[in-house]
Amino acid sequence: MNSLPSPRESTCRCGRVRMRVTCAPCATFVCHCRGCQRMTSSTFSLTAMFPDEGFEVIESEPVKGGAHSEGIDHYHCPHCKSWVFTRVAKLPHFVNVRATMFDEPDWCVPFVKTMTREKLPWVTTLAVYSYEGFPPPGEFIKLLQEYAATH
Repeated sequence: MNSLPSPRESTCRCGRVRMRVTCAPCATFVCHCRGCQRMTSSTFSLTAMFPDEGFEVIESEPVKGGAHSEGIDHYHCPHCKSWVFTRVAKLPHFVNVRATMFDEPDWCVPFVKTMTREKLPWVTTLAVYSYEGFPPPGEFIKLLQEYAATH
């Protein structure tokens, strides 16, 4: 597994939305929910969680799209419609960046897989932890601490 050099920039498919991270991720996740499957047109979404202070949009203005769920804001490029990052109200100081937006996303090996009850039966990942839904609040901090200690 490669490490994520910092700072590192990422971009949407057309290159109009550019983002920069200036710190290491807090954790990496793969989500198997049907919503993520549909939004990615694939088997899951791959995300890296960063603290707000280590993330910025440096070019263009992403727009909200996707599920339009209360408490979850998915941001997309207004031109190519790529899903570039997500903000979750329950985690107000973090942003979940789609790891495949980085030029070299091979550093992002999932640490936690979520929503496995909706996982396609033939999909496998290298994630260390697995949850049928989402990690309980009491375990979430422990996951972030373990990720930091091992990465």
